[in-house]
Amino acid sequence: MNNWHCSLNEVKYGFIKTNPDLNNIAYLVVSGSYGYGTNNASSDIDLRGFLVEDKRYLLGIDSFEQFEDSSADTVIYGLKKFFSLCRAANPNALELLGADEECIFLMNETGRKVRDNSGMFLSKRVIGSFGNYALAQLRRLSNALCHDQFDAGLQERYLRDTLASGLDHFKSKHGAFDNNAIRLFIDENEGNRILADIHLVGYPLRDFIGFYSEMRDIIKTYDKLNHRNRKKDDAHLYKHAMHLIRLLITGMDILNGHGIITRRAAERDLLMDIRNGKYSYSEIFAMAEEYRGKFDEAAKHTELPDEPDSARIEAMQIEIYDEHYG
Repeated sequence: MNNWHCSLNEVKYGFIKTNPDLNNIAYLVVSGSYGYGTNNASSDIDLRGFLVEDKRYLLGIDSFEQFEDSSADTVIYGLKKFFSLCRAANPNALELLGADEECIFLMNETGRKVRDNSGMFLSKRVIGSFGNYALAQLRRLSNALCHDQFDAGLQERYLRDTLASGLDHFKSKHGAFDNNAIRLFIDENEGNRILADIHLVGYPLRDFIGFYSEMRDIIKTYDKLNHRNRKKDDAHLYKHAMHLIRLLITGMDILNGHGIITRRAAERDLLMDIRNGKYSYSEIFAMAEEYRGKFDEAAKHTELPDEPDSARIEAMQIEIYDEHYG
């Protein structure tokens, strides 16, 4: 028996049996570092899963999105919220469905049904949720780590690429525009500043305001990292770097048709070496670019549909509710 399984018998997890909102837990797994196979002696046990909401939350005044107990590192989503996250290819949600069997703490027939049909959630949305998110976060994190090691020109190129990823995400949310309508580039004659050519004709004003706001927020976050406290715990930052590389690898597997592989057994040594600081920040940059190339290649050739199978997802959601309350 796993040590974490014994730990779940502790008093602090008593709410699982006593909280009336948690009567219909369908699926609950050990997540986080234990779920990824990257745990060490200081790792906490994270519990994540979903339940079928009580009927009063479906028909009454109140709603139920999720239950959280921060002291026990536990989050349990309502079925509707969980399905919504999975449809959006949210990594934290999808990875629960790819957890190793030994990491499953609770699972009933409903949980098994959703787990066995996880493919209905998979689509090209993974490119944005796993790829662009991981890349943007890694570059911002790496900029914080390496601020004193790279010149301003290189840092601006990282920011430009982060903004370019933001453009792709923005087009999926708001009014679309031609790929050449907005061009971001570095002008070495202007002190390596990021410049923009914008040519939008008949574009909705509110969408443009949204575009401007998102670009502004990315730059503000990036600049904040530039001025962060340099004494911040390196171990904490290396852990983030490890998880961001892991996101690229996991997303690449999904795009290549291998499904959701949450525990990275094949890459464990690599990931733990990153976490333990065995790679320099320059090497992490190079590694990120290598895996980004592989991820982009997988995205280019993926056979996943553009969108998840919404009809099938909705049918299963209704079926589950009918089984419980029909």
